[in-house]
Amino acid sequence: MANVTTIPVQKQLLIDIEDESKLKDIKKAISLIRGVSKITIQRRKHSTGYERAMRDLKEGRVYEAKDVDDLFNQIFS
Repeated sequence: MANVTTIPVQKQLLIDIEDESKLKDIKKAISLIRGVSKITIQRRKHSTGYERAMRDLKEGRVYEAKDVDDLFNQIFS
């Protein structure tokens, strides 16, 4: 009969935290729980230029100019 070694599959728990100032305390509290082997904090990824542009469009931050001179007048005035 062959020996079979099973490898336990680790589970993950994802928690959304609104107040980042509490992150350190929450991390410390979770680390005290028996069975927790590792705590990783994922930082928010920065938006790409395209994502920011689409958000500007959606939120109405769009400007129109008749021509280049009108555009520069809007920018510098």
